Amino acid sequence: MEEKSVLKKMTMVLAVSAVAMCATTNVGMAQTKLKWAHVYETSEPFHTASVWAAQEIGKRTNGRYAIDVYPASQLGKEADINQGLSLGSVDIIISGSSFAAKSFPPIGVTYYPYTFRNADHLLAYTKSDIFKELAKGYEDKSGHHIIAVTYYGVRQTSSNKPIKSCADMKGLKMRVPDVPAYLAMPRACGANTAPIAFAEVYLALQNGTVEAQENPLTTIEAKKFYEVQKHIVLTGHIVDHLNTVVAGALWKKLSDEDKKIFTDVAQEAAAKATGEIKQNEAKLVAFFKDKGLTVTEVDKNEFRDTVLKNVAFETFGYRKADWERIQDVK
Repeated sequence: MEEKSVLKKMTMVLAVSAVAMCATTNVGMAQTKLKWAHVYETSEPFHTASVWAAQEIGKRTNGRYAIDVYPASQLGKEADINQGLSLGSVDIIISGSSFAAKSFPPIGVTYYPYTFRNADHLLAYTKSDIFKELAKGYEDKSGHHIIAVTYYGVRQTSSNKPIKSCADMKGLKMRVPDVPAYLAMPRACGANTAPIAFAEVYLALQNGTVEAQENPLTTIEAKKFYEVQKHIVLTGHIVDHLNTVVAGALWKKLSDEDKKIFTDVAQEAAAKATGEIKQNEAKLVAFFKDKGLTVTEVDKNEFRDTVLKNVAFETFGYRKADWERIQDVK
C-alpha cells in the first residue's frame, strides 16, 4: 500500500511539474500580434503573397508572431497606412516609394517618368548601391525599414477619348494619385489632373468626374476600370513598384535572427508576386481587346522628351544625379 501511495504522490508531482513547465514555456513563447495593411484587392498577387508571408513568418518563428493581413484599404487609404507606421496602428505595409518620398523626397526619383527601361531594370536597381543609399535615407528620416520590393507593373493610361500623342492629352480630365511624380507626365502633356482616392476611381470614371486614369494593366483589370473606359493607351510612363515596410518601433524590437526571417520571407513573397504580375501583364492586352477596348501603341520617346523638357527634377525634391546613376544600373 505504501508503494502505491508513494507512486501516486510521484505521479501528482510530475503532473504539476509538467503543467508548470507548459505555463513557463507559454509565457516564454508569448505570441505577438501584428497588423499588415495594404490597399489592394484580395484577388491581386500583392495580397495573396502578403497572406503567404504572414503565415510563413508565423511558421519560421514557431508561432511567436501572428500576423493579420488587412487588404483593400480596410485600415485606411495609402496615406493613412503610411502614417499608421508612426502612429502604431499598423506594423507592416506595402506601399509605393512615392509615399516614402513624403518623408524623404529623393527616394521618389524612381517615380519620375521613364526612369526605368523595364521590370528587369527596376529589379536590378533594387540590388544596387543607389537603392541602398536611398532606402537608408528614408529610414534615417522616417525611422521605418524597407525589407523588400515588389514589381507593380508598367503604368499605362486608360481613357474615354482616343490618345495617339502627348498633345492629345491636352485638357483631358485625368485622375492621378496625389503624388508629384505621377503628375509629371500628364501635366507635361497638358492634362487637367484630379487627385481622387484609389478606392473612388471606378465611380469617378463611371460618372464622368474624370475621363481617364493611369495604372498598370493588372490594376486596370483587377479594379475593373475597363468596364468604364473605352481606350487603353500604352504610354508606359512609369515602371512601378511597391515597398514592404516595417514600422521602426517593431524593427527595433526584433532580434537579428527575426529581422533575417522577416526580410527573407518578405523578399520571397515579393519574388512570388513579381513573377505573377509579369505573367498577368503579358496576357492583358489581348484581354482588353476581347472586352472591346481599343489598345493604342504610342511613341514613348515623344512622351519622354516632352517630360524631360518641361518638368524639372528639382520640382519634386529629387536629385538629377540619382536619376542618372539609376540609368547606369545594369
